[in-house]
Amino acid sequence: MNIFFSWLVGLIFGLGLIISGMANPAKVFGFLDIAGVWDPSLAFVMVGGIGVASIGFFFARRRTQSWLGLPLHMPAARDIDRRLIVGSVLFGLGWGLAGICPGPAMVVAGTGALKGGVFVLAMLLGMAVFELAELRQAKFGAKSDVTE
Repeated sequence: MNIFFSWLVGLIFGLGLIISGMANPAKVFGFLDIAGVWDPSLAFVMVGGIGVASIGFFFARRRTQSWLGLPLHMPAARDIDRRLIVGSVLFGLGWGLAGICPGPAMVVAGTGALKGGVFVLAMLLGMAVFELAELRQAKFGAKSDVTE
């Protein structure tokens, strides 16, 4: 049952990305080009997404279980630290350079497009490097630039 609902939510999310244009790098570049011919339509998509998510988080934070009876863990960290800032900068650079971010990249890769596949492979490689840095820090107690 959980697999079905995970698949269904992923399908709805992917369709939303396609319909909104967020899986189209040209649309994203138009949104990011504030000095040129700016296309503000993705701002409306983001504001709508934030609004819907805010309502969901409002109700979810009062629960300890999901509707399917699984444990519901809400994020507890609220610190703005170096890790958050570096991660945000890397995310923004990747989004600006490629015109896609992780969610839309999965949709683009699912279409068989080379750009989406390359992006997903690079994303997975970056995640692996991060995990190795985390393991190194845990094992040796050494701080790396990635994990500070």
